[in-house]
Amino acid sequence: MKQIAILYGSSSGNTEAVARLINTKLGNEAKLIDVAAVNIAELKGFEALILGTSTWGLGDLQDDWEDFIPELEKVDMSGKTVALFGLGDAESYPDTFVDGMGTIYDCIVEKGCKIVGQVPAVDYRFEASTALKDNSLVGLAIDEDNESDKTNERIESWINSIKDYLN
Repeated sequence: MKQIAILYGSSSGNTEAVARLINTKLGNEAKLIDVAAVNIAELKGFEALILGTSTWGLGDLQDDWEDFIPELEKVDMSGKTVALFGLGDAESYPDTFVDGMGTIYDCIVEKGCKIVGQVPAVDYRFEASTALKDNSLVGLAIDEDNESDKTNERIESWINSIKDYLN
């Protein structure tokens, strides 16, 4: 398996919990890194990155990610495999569902990395998202506020879809 880091930003603990669950389902093979405390040089040693954020308010990126994006823009992503996951509230914010994940995607899409783990949007109910590209979400979307009963199954399915890219 490639050297994997799961970078997450978590204000309320939900994104960290999902990051930990993803790592558990990967067999605890990844290094969990809170984006608030990441050393940018440390990312060079990883072949694969799993980047996770929540979306706040009307499409705002989680605070620690907001601070980290300028640093991420400096990272050489050439040859890296990247998967994204995002948490959002599709009922309260149907027009900006998982926009934070869309913001990270927009930051890295032109950086030479291979982005994996897109998820068809058919199983989600929302009106708009910057993470929606060609009828698929750019990564795994989790709605712990309204669909926490689907979280485990969604993570399991997503892990199965990206597993081959992580080996």
